[in-house]
Amino acid sequence: MLFKSSSLFALSLCACDAACQITKTINWSPCTQNGTLPIECGTLTVPLDYVNTNSTATLDLQLVKLSAVKRPKKGSILFNPGGPGIPGRDFIAGSVAPSLLIATGGYHDLIGFDPRLAPLLNSSDTAIGSTWAAKTVFAETCYKNAREIGELVGTGYVARDMMQIVDALGEDGLLRFWGFSYGTALGETVAAMFPHRMDKVVLDGCLNPHLYYAGIDVEGVTDSDKSFDGFFTGCVAHPEACKLARDGLTPADLKQEFYDVLYSLKYEPYVARIDGNATVLDYNVVKGIVLSALYSTSTWPILAAGLHGLVVRNDTELAALVSLQLGIPGGAFPNEGPEAYLGGIRASDVRFRSNNLTSLYPLLEQFFAKSQILGDVLSANLLTYAQWPFRAKGGYTGDFRVKTKHPILFVGSDRDALTPLVSAQNASADFEGSVVLQHGGYGHTSLGQPSLCTAKTIRAYFVNGTLPAPGTKCEPTFGLFSSTTAEQELAPIANFTKRTLGRDEGDEDALLSAMVRLRTWD
Repeated sequence: MLFKSSSLFALSLCACDAACQITKTINWSPCTQNGTLPIECGTLTVPLDYVNTNSTATLDLQLVKLSAVKRPKKGSILFNPGGPGIPGRDFIAGSVAPSLLIATGGYHDLIGFDPRLAPLLNSSDTAIGSTWAAKTVFAETCYKNAREIGELVGTGYVARDMMQIVDALGEDGLLRFWGFSYGTALGETVAAMFPHRMDKVVLDGCLNPHLYYAGIDVEGVTDSDKSFDGFFTGCVAHPEACKLARDGLTPADLKQEFYDVLYSLKYEPYVARIDGNATVLDYNVVKGIVLSALYSTSTWPILAAGLHGLVVRNDTELAALVSLQLGIPGGAFPNEGPEAYLGGIRASDVRFRSNNLTSLYPLLEQFFAKSQILGDVLSANLLTYAQWPFRAKGGYTGDFRVKTKHPILFVGSDRDALTPLVSAQNASADFEGSVVLQHGGYGHTSLGQPSLCTAKTIRAYFVNGTLPAPGTKCEPTFGLFSSTTAEQELAPIANFTKRTLGRDEGDEDALLSAMVRLRTWD
């Protein structure tokens, strides 16, 4: 997914000697990320290479802590907002910090950490070959620049880092965790590696771990077209809030109109003049913008206005479309993040490799056939995986069929464009005793179209360990193209105070508003 922040925190690398010792505790001190809440910063020194016992190199993980506001404290919850490679400190220390406290009940310290880090395919008749060549150059450049550490940034090592954090916290030795999108693959991995050390683990917007590590996740686009169809259906149902809607046009008409314009851009890109600047809108750009908007239904009125501008060639309206390139509301990150992180972490994790572009065509065709809107977007990842020069060390090689100390709560949306419900169901089938909460909304993860029912279920799980009954489904609280403004939705928690954060669990307005705020994380 697209990054919500341009700031990345570098990891400090050194060798263990008198000046650099592996620490088993975290020294917390006040930090400046958010001056109104009890946020502290800390570092934890961990091994750079867990497999090579002769290595003395280490790295410093950067962490932040948002302290609990209720008593008795119930330990700490670690977060991973997706990516892979998204800085977790930004998520905890940013503007949504109070919402996270409300969403989890307020009894836990919340911990964010920065994981160790180290063109679309169908835009023209030559796009696949051009992209393959670009990925070749990218892989060779990464090998040249990171050959000494390129195999040390995989998910298996991040999972070990998480357990180092758990140990350093000095609590009960158990992991509590809320992972979104790629964070679910991380959660599945750490749970399989350390099942006896899992407490409450929420995996929201799930990847199928078998397909994640295989590198050929056609299942991931199962509901992409259904999600995009919902955009057109919602538009026609609420023409007062959807600029694209016009008298006499059905959802199918609007969808066909969109694809007619989109495919014309392959051969005749449009140059818009926005705020005095020329901006090229071609097939790649428009598909990327649609992908961005599929993360949260809050962007759909903006997408509709922009697409109407594209249809009628109104540059003023097109400004709305271009604005969606600048950031994506929601807790997830399209196309698994910028290429450097996709390569460094996910491409190192996956088993798939090939040096023959022709051999990939049958796989690419599976993606194209599965989804008209995202098949070519997400299949581009295969061209990175195929040529990637590193294989992650210390990865999990089991079958994920484990029983965790406390059952996992999976959350799957039945209209998620990137992580379909079937992936949550398939993942849950491996973890004995786990339960899938079905979230009936659009958007990516449960944050894409908030539901009070979903929010209450997740909070009850963290606070009391209560799992929903199998088959439970929660419907979204706000409809598509809702006339309720963000300001109205956020009113109950517009002015955060410690008293606000300490509200009783029965305050549904505050909880729902917190989930809405998380949807617009920036």
